[in-house]
Amino acid sequence: MAKRIIVDPITRIEGHLRIEVEVDSNQVIQDAWSSITLWRGIETILKGRDPRDAGLIVQRFCGVCTYAHYESSILACEDAFGVKPPTNARIVRNLIHGAQYLTDHTMHFYHLHGLDWVDVVSALSADPKKAVDMARAYCDNPYNCSETHYKAVQQRLTKFVQSGRLGPFANAYWGNASYRLPAEANLIIVSHYLDALQISKIGAQMMAIFGGKNPHPQTLVVGGVTSVMDALDAARLGEYRYRLKEIRNFIETAYIPDVLLAGAYYKKEGAAGIGGGVKNYLAYGGFPLDDGDDNLLFPRGIVKDRDLSQVFAVDEDKITEEATHAWYKDAGPEHPFEGTTIPEYTGYNKQGNLEGQDKYSWCKAPRYDGQPYEVGPLARVLIAYAAGNQEIKNLVDGTLKTLDAPVTALFSTLGRTAARALETKYIGDHIDGWIDELVGNIKAGDTRFWTRCSVPKEGQGRGLNEPPRGALGHWLRIENHVIANYQAVVPSTWNCSPRDKDGKRGPYEESLVGTRLADVNQPLEILRTIHSFDPCMACAVHIIDPKSNQIREFRIA
Repeated sequence: MAKRIIVDPITRIEGHLRIEVEVDSNQVIQDAWSSITLWRGIETILKGRDPRDAGLIVQRFCGVCTYAHYESSILACEDAFGVKPPTNARIVRNLIHGAQYLTDHTMHFYHLHGLDWVDVVSALSADPKKAVDMARAYCDNPYNCSETHYKAVQQRLTKFVQSGRLGPFANAYWGNASYRLPAEANLIIVSHYLDALQISKIGAQMMAIFGGKNPHPQTLVVGGVTSVMDALDAARLGEYRYRLKEIRNFIETAYIPDVLLAGAYYKKEGAAGIGGGVKNYLAYGGFPLDDGDDNLLFPRGIVKDRDLSQVFAVDEDKITEEATHAWYKDAGPEHPFEGTTIPEYTGYNKQGNLEGQDKYSWCKAPRYDGQPYEVGPLARVLIAYAAGNQEIKNLVDGTLKTLDAPVTALFSTLGRTAARALETKYIGDHIDGWIDELVGNIKAGDTRFWTRCSVPKEGQGRGLNEPPRGALGHWLRIENHVIANYQAVVPSTWNCSPRDKDGKRGPYEESLVGTRLADVNQPLEILRTIHSFDPCMACAVHIIDPKSNQIREFRIA
């Protein structure tokens, strides 16, 4: 007899997410539903406002993805206004955005996703000397690696246990059969979990140097940036570069080796394609390398049906959203320029379950040419790999060789996690060059950071971007100099999509189907796969529904 498992809320994410699955007698997931349980509503707030104000408002979608929404809104305005920012502004934006990647991905692996792979309690029984030897097998000079340090970490963990205040380590599924790492590997990664609590702030400091503050920077304006004095100050550039060196050291001596270490023990799951989900991948492209539109650090494109032999161009006219199974009135597929956001909440049945083909989420269903697409680090890496980007190919092929894994292992939860780490190094390797480019341009006499512009009476524009979580698009339409319509289709909307009118599941849902749970009372495998997407529900929805203000629920029916 099939069982229903509800995990509500999914924790260690941004926002509020409920996952409901149906498992068979062998504890294999046969069906899944992902529900975002809050409503955003900010797009409606923007109507009638000056489009130049939108960036400061939409970055309040979320406290994590603030800069990404800010920049996408500015890009949409620049598209509508017909203006291009100067070279210096483009570089400063890349420096802020690059810093966000470094801190966001590092924090995600250790503080949001790491405990899905690492059994913290097991680390208490590790042999510190063996842990040192294991760490050195994956890096010549591992981060903070010594017997003394590992013993101190064990003592710190023991104090957590003895005090009864486990903090972030409480209420987990320690001892679950789905954990694969030996005690020493658990100790190594837990030690870096604690180190990363300090490291993760460095990227935020880097963002604040040119963004004014973090979160919610205020340096972007339509046509350029305002942080002119910081960019012209050698001391400020030095502060940025010093912090870059520090966080890159952690990425290269802790983050990358830890992912390789975990991958060595979980590669069977990767080879089996556990958590693979939908077979289509989309990226808008990001980090412009010159003042044109096509030379991007991450290329724009789509990969269909996991075919890495070719990359297709993105046709923006094929992007739609629909709400057949979302709590909105606007059910039919709509292009974002024409999109509407009219709430129509119907809730669950009296038992709190889904019935038939009801509406069940505040998340709409984005589709490209009628098909669901995954966005995010895996999509970016696969598209760059398929497009022949040699740096990405070297990183990917080197990782697969180290793990002795096939390229098909990329289409999995493990592949998604590895892709995030690899692109963190890829971006980190390029930021120094951007600083040099900025300095060289200024030395050559170019001190322009803004292009003068004004709001047109009529127009429309879109800002397509690649923040850490994936393809982000903002679309706006201007009438009588003010915003007439505004729609944002965010990465987690693509990935958390409910079913569409044809019954096609979204990426979260599809990624869970076929997964076997070691223990239905401890659905660790669900958390591991969902967390691999780095969910940010707050970007997709934003206002609480007072009729269902539940704190948490976990139930097996």
